[in-house]
Amino acid sequence: MKNTIRVFLILLTMIGSLGNMAKAQDTVLRIPVNARLDSLKSGILNQERLIQVFIPPKYKPGSTDKYDVLYVLDGGNWNTGLINEVQRFLEGEGNMPPIIIVSVLGIDRNKDLTPTHLEGWKTSGGADKFLGFIKNELIPYVDKTYPSNGDNTLWGHSLGGLFVMYALLNEPKVFKSYIAVDPSFWWDNNYLPKIAAGKLPALAGSNTTLFISGREGKDGKSMKIDTMDTILQKSAPAGLTWKILMYPDETHSSVRLKSIYDGLKFTYAGSIGSIEFHPMNGIVLKDKPIKIWYFNDTTKVRYTLDGTAPTILSAKARSEITLTGAATITFKRFTRRNRYNKTSTGNFTVEKTLRPVSKQNNAKPGGFNFAYYEGEWDKWPDLKNVKPTKTGITNKEFDVNNLPRKNNFALVIDGLLEAKEDGYYIFALDADNGSKLSLGNKPLIITDSLHRDGKSFILPLTKGFYPFRLEYLHKTGDRKLKLVYLTPGSMAAKNPVTIPLDLQYNRN
Repeated sequence: MKNTIRVFLILLTMIGSLGNMAKAQDTVLRIPVNARLDSLKSGILNQERLIQVFIPPKYKPGSTDKYDVLYVLDGGNWNTGLINEVQRFLEGEGNMPPIIIVSVLGIDRNKDLTPTHLEGWKTSGGADKFLGFIKNELIPYVDKTYPSNGDNTLWGHSLGGLFVMYALLNEPKVFKSYIAVDPSFWWDNNYLPKIAAGKLPALAGSNTTLFISGREGKDGKSMKIDTMDTILQKSAPAGLTWKILMYPDETHSSVRLKSIYDGLKFTYAGSIGSIEFHPMNGIVLKDKPIKIWYFNDTTKVRYTLDGTAPTILSAKARSEITLTGAATITFKRFTRRNRYNKTSTGNFTVEKTLRPVSKQNNAKPGGFNFAYYEGEWDKWPDLKNVKPTKTGITNKEFDVNNLPRKNNFALVIDGLLEAKEDGYYIFALDADNGSKLSLGNKPLIITDSLHRDGKSFILPLTKGFYPFRLEYLHKTGDRKLKLVYLTPGSMAAKNPVTIPLDLQYNRN
C-alpha cells in the first residue's frame, strides 16, 4: 500500500502529459543570507550581549510576514553555522517553514548555562539570571525588532542542553519547543533529573515538545540521559510530546549534525506541506461508490462529510474513504503548533453522466490540436479575435519548452478524447494558476496556488468520444504542465498514465 499510495504525487512530478510537455532543468546554486549582528544592554546580567539574527532571505522589509524563532545557545559559527545549513535543507525539503534564527553569543558559558555552583567551576551557577535575561529582555527585544510571531524554540548542546532542560522545567511557557543535544545531565550529581519529577506535572496541557539526543556507549551513558529518560517515562504529562534518540558511533561534537536534523524534524512534524487527497472533486453516481485516497500520515488528521469544520473528535482520516453519494469532504490536520493546522475540502455531487458525441469524419488519432498565442495577460484572455502565433498537433514531438516564448503566452489544446471503457475516470492536472481542463464542455479542474501538487477530478464516462479542452496560461518562471488520468481498468492498481496518442483525436 505504501508503494502505491503516492502515485499521483510521484507521477505528476515525473510524467509529462500529452507527449512531452515539460522537463526539469538544473539551476545555479545560490545561498542568500540575510544576517545582522546586533546587541542589547542587559540590566539583569549587567552587561552588553551580542546576538546575530538570521532572517529568512525571502523576507522583505515592510512585509506583514511573521516567523517562528529558534534561539541557539553557544552561538557563532560553531553551532549556528551548522544549524543554518541544516535548517535550509529541511525547509527546502518541505519539512519545516522558514524561521528566524537568533544566535546567542556567549561570554562565560560556564556561568550562564549551569543551574548550580560547583567547586572547581569558579563562575558556575548563573542559569537563573541568564534565563531571566532571555525571557524578560532578549525575547521581547527580538519580538519588537524583528518579524517574530512569538513562537519560540530553544536549542542547546552539552551545557547548553543542560540549560534547555532547566528552562523547560522552570519556565515551560517561554518556549514552544526545546531541543537538548547531548545534554550534561550529570551536572551537580544529577541535579536536573532529581528535580524533574516534581516539575514535569506543570507541563500538563501545554502542548510543548522536547527532543533530547545523545550517544550510545560508555561516554554517552555518562551524560545521564538514560536517567532523565526513566523520569520522563514515569512523570511526563500528556501535554508534553517528547522523544529521546541515542546515536551510535558519534562523538560529543559530531552528534550535533544528526541531532539538528532529527530535532527540527521532530519539532515541526506534521506542520508543513499541503493536505493531499485524490480525487479532490467530482461527480458520483447513485449506488456506485468511489474511493477517496488520502496521502501521507493520517495520525493527526480528522474529516467530516457534511462540509463542517472537523474537530479533534471528528472521524479519523484513513488512507481510503468510501463515498456512496453526494458529499462535501473536509480534512483537517491538527499540529503541535495551531498556526500550522491545515484544512482542505472536496465537493462531490450527484449528476447525470456526460453524453458522448459523434466522431467527426475528419477527426484523426495521434494528438490533439494546439493553438499558441503570445501576450501579457493576468487572467485567461478572450481569444476569439486573436490570431494564434503557432498551431499544430500534440504528437510525440510536442514539447511546451520548445514553444517560441519562455514567458507570457497562452496555449489551447483541444480535440476529442476517446473513452474505451464504461466507468469512473480520474483526471489530475498540475499547471500554472488559472489553467483549466474541460471535458464535454464541463469544467473539471481550474488550477490555483493552493494545490502545489496538482488537482484532480473524478467522473463517470461511457464508451465514446468527448470534447476535450485544456487552457494553459503561463506568465513567468518555470513552465509547469502535466496531465495524467486513471481509467476504470487502472483504478484498482492506482496506475495513472498520460493520455495515449491513439486516444487523442484532432481535426485534420
